Amino acid sequence: MGEAVLEPVEAATLPGFPGPDAAGALAAFRRTCRTPPATPQPPTVTGAPEALRAACARAETVPEADAARFFAEAFTPYRVVRPAAGGNPERRTGFLTGYFEPELVGSATPNADFTAAVLARPDDLVGLEPGETRPGLDPSLRAARRVGDGFEPYPDRAAIEDGALGARARPLLYLRDAVDLFVLQVQGSGRVRLIDGRSVRVLYDGRNGRPYTSIGKLIVTEGHLPLDGLTLARWTGWLRANPQHATRLMRANASYIFFRLAEIDDPNLGPPGGAGVPLSPGRNLAVDATLWRYGLPFWLEGRIAGSADPGRLVVAADTGSAIVGPARGDLYLGTGAQAGIAAGNLRDAVGFVVLLPRSGTGSAP
Repeated sequence: MGEAVLEPVEAATLPGFPGPDAAGALAAFRRTCRTPPATPQPPTVTGAPEALRAACARAETVPEADAARFFAEAFTPYRVVRPAAGGNPERRTGFLTGYFEPELVGSATPNADFTAAVLARPDDLVGLEPGETRPGLDPSLRAARRVGDGFEPYPDRAAIEDGALGARARPLLYLRDAVDLFVLQVQGSGRVRLIDGRSVRVLYDGRNGRPYTSIGKLIVTEGHLPLDGLTLARWTGWLRANPQHATRLMRANASYIFFRLAEIDDPNLGPPGGAGVPLSPGRNLAVDATLWRYGLPFWLEGRIAGSADPGRLVVAADTGSAIVGPARGDLYLGTGAQAGIAAGNLRDAVGFVVLLPRSGTGSAP
């Protein structure tokens, strides 16, 4: 587990476990169980697939009223701790942020008010799985460009914006400006209300494999805005008010995301995450998918974003390029402006407790 170890803990010693809405967590767990992951995970991730399938099968027969008992009986909690230099576990809290699905306004065709093209996945983009490499490519790159019988690094954000894709740049629709497009790419998906009255979902469909750089960190490092109170609305407003800096700072994030369009089947649920299932607001967690198997429940220890509850039960169903390490998570908080405010304010130190299936539904370590 990288720099962490899993320390068994009794569920009865976790204050508040499994929380006041175990039925909501059960619904999210079942939803994740019913769909194979959209992208394969390394065989070394924690969470044996057979054990998780057994827990999923049991969950299908559990009444909502028995959800709390299901999580208490079917899983063993393990606190994620870091080993100290002397060999004893060091109880250091993890770090939790929030993300959301932006709701933007767009047009099916470009005009003076809608100039930023949302691009479809190019046909020469080859995504690379964790640990996969191509001859002659930097191992840190997570995608490549197919050129004849070989591969080369895919263009970065600046080159793509300057026309490096040529005819392979296929617009799906147009947003108001480059800042709206940047927000969509940072969040990885969004809803777009088109001026013709339709609403569509714009979903992640690949990236150029270049490293992600946080624009918020750059804005703070250069002294433009303080870290305290750096919400999405504040930094996007600053970018629009300071176009002389905006393009340079956005281009410092070499990562570029491509999309596809989809219908909105259930407006109460979010877009599909890395596990391939629609995300439940407040119940699904983005984790490091090279370490944790999708579908594992987690108990987040601590009061999250002002909640009075001492913890929250969530289910791993997504990942993100900035979510690295065993005690790092990103909580999905919903769609629209209010969810965006909540996500921007969520930067909490919390404890991470993973729930692994007991013997009988599978084996825990």
